Amino acid sequence: MPRGWEGGLPPPPRELTNQAGASPFPDLETFFLGLTLERVLMAELNQSTSTHELAAIEHEVEARSAVFKKELGLFDLVLAQVVFVVGTIWVGWAAKLGNHQMVFWLLAIITFYLPLAAVVIFLNNRMPLEGGLYQWAKLAFNDFVAFMVAWNLWVFGILVMSGIGLIIKKNIAYAIGPRADWMHENKKMTTLVCVALMISIVAASRRGLALGKWVQNVGGVFLLVTFATLMLLPFITASHGTLANYHPFSTSLPEFSSYNINVFSKLAVGALSGFEYIAILAGECRAPARNISRSVLISAPIIALMFILGTASVLAFVTPDQVDLIGPIPQVLSRGFSSFGWVSTLVSLTIFGVAARQIALMSIYFAGNTRLPMVAGWDDLLPAWFTRLHKRYQTPVNSILFVGMVTLAFSLASLIGVKEQEAFQIQDNAATVFYAVMYMVLFAIPLIAIKRFGVRAPLWLKIASASGFIVSVIAGFYTMIPITKVDSPGMFAAKIIVVVVIANAIGVVLFVLGRKRAEKSGGQT
Repeated sequence: MPRGWEGGLPPPPRELTNQAGASPFPDLETFFLGLTLERVLMAELNQSTSTHELAAIEHEVEARSAVFKKELGLFDLVLAQVVFVVGTIWVGWAAKLGNHQMVFWLLAIITFYLPLAAVVIFLNNRMPLEGGLYQWAKLAFNDFVAFMVAWNLWVFGILVMSGIGLIIKKNIAYAIGPRADWMHENKKMTTLVCVALMISIVAASRRGLALGKWVQNVGGVFLLVTFATLMLLPFITASHGTLANYHPFSTSLPEFSSYNINVFSKLAVGALSGFEYIAILAGECRAPARNISRSVLISAPIIALMFILGTASVLAFVTPDQVDLIGPIPQVLSRGFSSFGWVSTLVSLTIFGVAARQIALMSIYFAGNTRLPMVAGWDDLLPAWFTRLHKRYQTPVNSILFVGMVTLAFSLASLIGVKEQEAFQIQDNAATVFYAVMYMVLFAIPLIAIKRFGVRAPLWLKIASASGFIVSVIAGFYTMIPITKVDSPGMFAAKIIVVVVIANAIGVVLFVLGRKRAEKSGGQT
């Protein structure tokens, strides 16, 4: 037998050998053997290169993150997860589904929430770095994909924060009561709240997470108290007959209409999302690989229960067609306790607690959004101006100022020419598109690029990633379709498409300019 067929390789077919047992095509034989060995060696080389590249990136980012104070422990992270994921508006969106809400919550949990938690835990355990998904995408794909992921995540955060002032104003109006009905559609009041909120957040962010974590923790406590009140409300008011409309665990099979799928996609990608956002702050966490993963596991069942029981309480007091999408919890609390005399004063304080939660949520978003330009600046994709840190607090002061100004501009621009309910839908739906694009990349990592992390993705992780990817695509499509009546559905969709296209075009331009800047800087050195 020729030398090339030794070592366990199968012999050539009988018809390809001569009578002496030698192959009549020794050159072809050698070629295929060489090709096989080359592929094996290249695979091993790529594996080794990916491992070394991962180690190099980890070392560089950890070195840059060493200046940050490690302010966030497990308790802080659990509360941050609850505050970030449990949006007070989503029980209103889910209430649009009526008594079928539990089925769609469970469907969203199984097809998106659990897959997202699994992927984030898997990747964070292997790469707990400041920048989170940006760093993961950079290793899995390339600088361009990483930058566009960070850009989409950054624009998403801007759009979400731009709507928080509107939510807080609604909460204040419901807390004051009928005397403040004039506030609900008053844009001057909205402007005042947005400006005051942004000045406060910028000032607090300059102090860093030493102060920010307490804002988040206080907001988390207020959120838990508010949701506990909401979930107990049907029982508290049972003597008035409201418990008859309370069906939290109805499991009747719903109709899978386009409308229901639209709302479901928002519950998945809108409500049950955000775990990956906390990973952006890994460089400022104590034991990030362990604590971020544990915070997800602890907070997950709490979050699911809060959403399902909270939505059931909304439906006990408000019909699906009358739900206020901007302030469903204040709407329900004000109705439920309206006949309780002095108790209604305490409820007003609870509603202010919802506003405190929104401030805490904005604090988390703002912290993440100010770190993304800083990390991109580290890679020379944005000017070094974004990486400048405060001498005392070691916070990215220039990035904080920039994000504050952009967020305020979006807050005010969205109110032009439309009513506040429609403006809020445009903000939220446009934000969901950017989030969906980001999630497509996140779920693609275990499916097609996990080998660059030096590991193999187990089958269960690939199945979970495929499920999350599909739901993300569905959510992106349905953002162009409003779930409440608007003046012009065509114009509604057009506004979202224009925002998404222009924003991503700006992202591409920024990347190209940043790349040229980096090449020029490298050439000079």
